[in-house]
Order: sequence, then C-alpha cells, then structure tokens
Amino acid sequence: MDSQALVDNLDEIFLQLETIINKYEIKSIKSIGDTIMCVGGIPKKNITNPVEVLLAAVEMQYYIKQLHKSHDEEKIWRLKIGIHTGPVVATETGRKKVNYEIKGDTVNLAARIKSFCEDGQILVSGNTYELVKDLFNCEYFGKMPVKYKGDIEMYAVRGIKAEFSLQNKGLIPNKKFSIRYGLIQFMDLQELILDKLEKELSENLYYHNVKHTVDVVTQSELIGLGEGVPDEELLLLKTAALFHDTGHTIGYDNHEYNSTLIAKEVLPNYYYTQSQIKIICELIMATKLPPVPTNNLEKIIADADLDYLGRSDMIPVSNTLYKELKEQKKVGTLNDWNKMQMRFISSHQYFTNTARKLREVNKQKQIERIKNLII
Repeated sequence: MDSQALVDNLDEIFLQLETIINKYEIKSIKSIGDTIMCVGGIPKKNITNPVEVLLAAVEMQYYIKQLHKSHDEEKIWRLKIGIHTGPVVATETGRKKVNYEIKGDTVNLAARIKSFCEDGQILVSGNTYELVKDLFNCEYFGKMPVKYKGDIEMYAVRGIKAEFSLQNKGLIPNKKFSIRYGLIQFMDLQELILDKLEKELSENLYYHNVKHTVDVVTQSELIGLGEGVPDEELLLLKTAALFHDTGHTIGYDNHEYNSTLIAKEVLPNYYYTQSQIKIICELIMATKLPPVPTNNLEKIIADADLDYLGRSDMIPVSNTLYKELKEQKKVGTLNDWNKMQMRFISSHQYFTNTARKLREVNKQKQIERIKNLII
C-alpha cells in the first residue's frame, strides 16, 4: 500500500477500536506504533473490569474480522490481544484532560502475553481466566516462562459462552449474561453501600447497623436459594436487602421509603433497569412492620429481615433493638419491652418453607425464654 494510505487506514481502525474501548469504560493509556495499551479498573477499582475488558476484546476481534470481508487480501489487518489481571501503579498526568501512566509487573506480563498471540487471537493469563471462565469460552493455550515467577498459564478466549450470547453466536451478551454480570458487580455495590452505612449511620443505631444489613443480605440469598428463585430474582432480593435500611442515614422514621429514594438514585449507575428498580423498591417497602408480603420475593425478604427471631442469639439481638428504641423514646421499661416482644413473636409467622424449616422450632424456644424474663 501507499504509505500515506496505510497510515490513514490504520488511523481509521484505531478510531473504531477507541470507540469500543470507551463503550466499556476502559481507559486507553497510549498508542505505540500499531499497539494500543488499555486498562480497566482505574481510577476506581471494580470487580467487573476483567469481564468488561474481555467484552471489548471480543468486539474488537469481530470488527477486524468484518474488515476481512470488505477489503482485498493485501489490505487485511490482523489483531492480537493479550490480557493480564493484577495491580498496577497509576499516575495521573495532564492538566485539562486527565490521563494516566501505568507501570508494574501486570503491564509487563500483558505485553509478554500479547507477544505469544497468534493472528486474530485473544490470550489471557491464568489470573484473568479465573475471573471470566464462567462467562467466556476459554481453551488452555500453554505456559509462558517468566523470570522470577515461573511458568504463567495462558488461555485462548473464543468468545462469550453460547448460553450467555444472543443467538448462541458468542458475540453479543444476552439477558442471562447481564444477570450474571449483575451478580458479580453486586460485590462492588455492596462495598459502596456498606461503606456509606459505616460512615453515615448514627452511633446510637445498635440494631439497625451494618451487621444487620449484612445479616439480611446473607439470609435473603440463603432463603432465596432454598426457595429455588432464579438468578435475576436472587439479584433483586440481595439488592433490596442491601438497601433496605439505607434510609436510616436520612432519618429514623419512614426509613423504608427513604431507602427507596437512595436506591433510585444509586442503582441506575450500576445498570439496573427501571423495571428492576421498581421491584427492588417494592421489596424494600415489604420490610415495613408488620410484614404483609404479597408475593414470593416479598415473603423471602420479610423472613430474612426477621431471621433473628428464630436464632439462638435472639435475646441479645433483641436487647440491642430495645436499647436503640429506648434512646429514640419509642419504648418504656425492659419489662414492657419483653411483653411487647412476647406479643409480637407469638403472632409472628415465617412465610417461606425454607425459613420455617430453619427457624420455627428455635423461635418457639425463644418464646419460652422471654416468658421467663417477664416480671
């Protein structure tokens, strides 16, 4: 090719590759000749960036392969992609536009892996493979010797797994992929919300604290699995459980409603759809006492929220709630509280078979223990 035409053609390709990179919120660090260096997970680390980088890689390879069909043989470009996951040292550069310089073993290993690639191939390290193998079709490629580190295993990525792609073609993620992605991303969301609760909850919330939120998330998942709910419903359950007491950062009363406001503000940033957010808000409101669930998911979260009633630590947990309500001037003496608890627990019922099997027998024992405490 004419040298100027060659460079123009490469520029056109780079522009399209950069568009794909930006689509997945990956940072393009710099271009060196015909090589682009990119990184996921900066400036803010996240657990999903290996998946996002792989999605971008699959789309890039598809774009290059489409060029094969529209150009003469001598004009075909081929793309090699090497990916490694690990820590980097990132330094901000630039004044008007923030850029980054990155360095470290992770960068060097990614470059080494790329050098092992064949034309049209995506190679990932064993580190990356462990983080993406559930969603992507990966085949063992071989080992790469690395000084001071021994042999690094490498895997060739063929595309998205058929069950997670549209028309089983391995190119475009389908709804099942999005749900699995959401379950992975939940870890980042959970870290954000628990950190918010840690910083913003009042110190006199002895019961409605971070521990309670973690308990409800855990029990929502446990009961949900026991009830056989599908992945998407499990994600919505866990998300509602995570947010159900965030309203306490605004005020004590009507905290369920305030929690829905926070959910509506935060969740669009994590790719939840409006219909999913609507269900999550309904689940949050289903934790309002006394519980009156209208569907299976509401029954699960209601049971998870009051799981402690059937646990061996029911009395000490109950005492933290008493202490909290006492400071809010919502309850009288401890004896009054025990009587109130007795009435509440005696009339309470678990709604799901899973919760009944796990907690009902022990709940009856707690009723007897509270009876002995009443004067």
